Amino acid sequence: MTPRARAVLLVAAVACLAIGCAIGWAQLNAARISQAEQQLKARSLLSVLPAERYDNQPLQRPLALPAPTLAHSTLLAGYRATLLGQPSAVVLHSRVQGYAGPLDLLIAIDSHGRLLATRVLQHQETPGLGGKLSEPGNTWLRGFEGRTLADTPDPAWALKRDAGQFDQLAGASVTSRAVIRAVHDALRYFDEHSLYLLGTGEHE
Repeated sequence: MTPRARAVLLVAAVACLAIGCAIGWAQLNAARISQAEQQLKARSLLSVLPAERYDNQPLQRPLALPAPTLAHSTLLAGYRATLLGQPSAVVLHSRVQGYAGPLDLLIAIDSHGRLLATRVLQHQETPGLGGKLSEPGNTWLRGFEGRTLADTPDPAWALKRDAGQFDQLAGASVTSRAVIRAVHDALRYFDEHSLYLLGTGEHE
């Protein structure tokens, strides 16, 4: 074998070894990366549930939502939380059209139809305006906490400037209306499908 042939074989062997190491490293870390991604997703999706409200793993058994297209929004997923074997809350992943694009919300509702919390999962709203929804310290979304359809009738689910009961997120009337409608949709959906969502009735 000529020196040139040996050199070519050596380069090829080194290249194969490098590729093999890269593939092996990727496979070795794939499970760890996937687990980290799942943990991050879980923290985000369960951030609306107080820890004392559940002792199961809601994300492991997502609900098949009947009729998920609502009046102003669409439900992408639903999860049931239980405590000591009893349903305690439901988390709904809602998508509504905001000012600049789709706006994804997590909406937690307790077993009595009372809104526990609302969080922004992702958005495309303008920073400093509608984007304030996800800024640390912004308390506008807390205005929905504790609301039910019983104490807040349908006409009240609007901005005060539209004869409703809710303040506007400063400089973001379109975003504010979108969120109010999505939360209202979620509460109505829960009211209509509560037996199924809580696991106390058959699929409608």
